[in-house]
Amino acid sequence: MDSGIRLAAMKAEQLAVPGVRALTPYLPGKPISELERELGLCNIVKLASNENPLGPSPKALEAARRALSEIHLYPDGSGFELKAALSAKLDVRPEQITLGNGSNDILELVARVFLSAESKAIYSEHAFAVYPIVTQAVGAKAAVAPAHDGSRGPRYGHDLQGMAQRVDESTRVVFIANPNNPTGTYLTKSELRSFLDDLPADVVAVVDEAYFEYVEAPDYPDCMAWLSDFPNLIVTRTFSKAYGLAGLRVGYAVSSPSIADLLNRVRQPFNVNSPALEAAKAALDDNEHLSRSVNLNRAGLLQLYDALAERKLSFIRSVGNFVTIDIAKPAAPIYDALLRQGVIVRPIGNYGLPNHLRVTVGTEEENRIFLDALDRVLAL
Repeated sequence: MDSGIRLAAMKAEQLAVPGVRALTPYLPGKPISELERELGLCNIVKLASNENPLGPSPKALEAARRALSEIHLYPDGSGFELKAALSAKLDVRPEQITLGNGSNDILELVARVFLSAESKAIYSEHAFAVYPIVTQAVGAKAAVAPAHDGSRGPRYGHDLQGMAQRVDESTRVVFIANPNNPTGTYLTKSELRSFLDDLPADVVAVVDEAYFEYVEAPDYPDCMAWLSDFPNLIVTRTFSKAYGLAGLRVGYAVSSPSIADLLNRVRQPFNVNSPALEAAKAALDDNEHLSRSVNLNRAGLLQLYDALAERKLSFIRSVGNFVTIDIAKPAAPIYDALLRQGVIVRPIGNYGLPNHLRVTVGTEEENRIFLDALDRVLAL
């Protein structure tokens, strides 16, 4: 880089707002195509991004194909038909729904609406990486509550008592992942309800339920049932996980109509494209595909649990579609070695867990390929 280019880059950096200057971008799981280019491998197994190994519903695929014939037209900016389908399925009013380009988009809208340099957001240690990113990007302060150490709650899980202790007059948003990514831990109905009951009236609670459809624990709450009780509650969900539409980027929030109105004021027009709107609507109507996806995940979790226990590897029991494994030593070299075996998983040192790998639940065959590759790597 010559001096002129360096000078221009320095000036651009200085022009950026402080929060953005210090920001570290979100790092997604490595794409299959990138590993193919780097190492010339084929038949790669990707278990890095918590995608549905069954893919999307056939109904969703057909709906997306039909929509392609009209992509010369702008999509419905209000998402009327998808909102109507969500309204019927979730028993909420359409004016309570905000559509997003994935649920990450919703999280950014929340930060833009409710956070500023004078306010604070609270979230847990080891929580989803987008919470600190959107908080820092708008210049707000962050308070990170240490996760449970296992003495009075599930290890690595949200410590709601610690989060409550950090609430003060500057707090405007609390981000809660339930279940949490990357740990797979969850908060029970009684403990989460108690926490929300005690939150001040001027604090917005965001409960991120990206993995909602996979959870089968009997004491897991459906927070949408509480919207009438908590005017400042926002529940976010996505079509990227159990519905298998990660590549189309469709998420949504359900809240009070007044909060939805605020979020929609800063939402980009046409933030969800036409094929995505149609595919998401069709996916909602395919309960059989969703059931197959959940059943496959349940069996895959048990397959991985049994195999990891047999190998005497510690792991965090998960209610999502992934398992986080404690390698008991720096995990980055294991991740790199697995790449050379054609298996992509997720190192999570950026979540404060440098000795852990997060592994998405795949098909029975994909899980076996991962386990065989892990055996070869650990034997080196």
